[in-house]
Amino acid sequence: MKVLVLFYSMYGHVYRMAEAVAAGASEIEGAEVSLRRVPETLPDKVLQAMGAVEAQKAFEHVPVISLAELEGADAIVVGTPTRFGNMCGQMRQFLDSTGQLWAKGALVGKVGSVFASSATQHGGQESTILSTHITLLHHGMIIVGLPYSFQGQTRIDEVTGGSPYGASTIAGGRGERMPSENELDAARYQGRHVAAIAARLA
Repeated sequence: MKVLVLFYSMYGHVYRMAEAVAAGASEIEGAEVSLRRVPETLPDKVLQAMGAVEAQKAFEHVPVISLAELEGADAIVVGTPTRFGNMCGQMRQFLDSTGQLWAKGALVGKVGSVFASSATQHGGQESTILSTHITLLHHGMIIVGLPYSFQGQTRIDEVTGGSPYGASTIAGGRGERMPSENELDAARYQGRHVAAIAARLA
């Protein structure tokens, strides 16, 4: 049973969450977990100006996704930063290239799930996850979120990401905040939950 964790990360926040999702999925017996990133679309000069080049070295070892890998997966968990309440352009451009898979129904019946990050607490985490679900639903995927059996999403003793739609993290306006332990717990739980459901379906 193959679980694919597919992400885009500019400064490393989503990458940290993706690692946690992959770790959680790996806890399910028989799960073969792959971590992949979507292609970068910004020129190096722009990434340099945004101060992202150094941060991206932490995950440049992660292979870039191929369309064939999507077709071979039983579950696909998508991680994206928020851009104005939607997925980032890099993820959008990659998903827009999956038309040939859609045309032959290659992803129908596979488990799909989403996690995200945003700069602020109400910066569009939920809308980003929900709007990404639309693409997965068009592919005929079975949507899995983050159930309330993960009780960390009911905490009020700290500012934290996470909703029934999926795990999320708050990066801060300058990217100064990395995922908290509660947010990483949510990502691990989601990965484990997705893999468990995919195992049942498989």
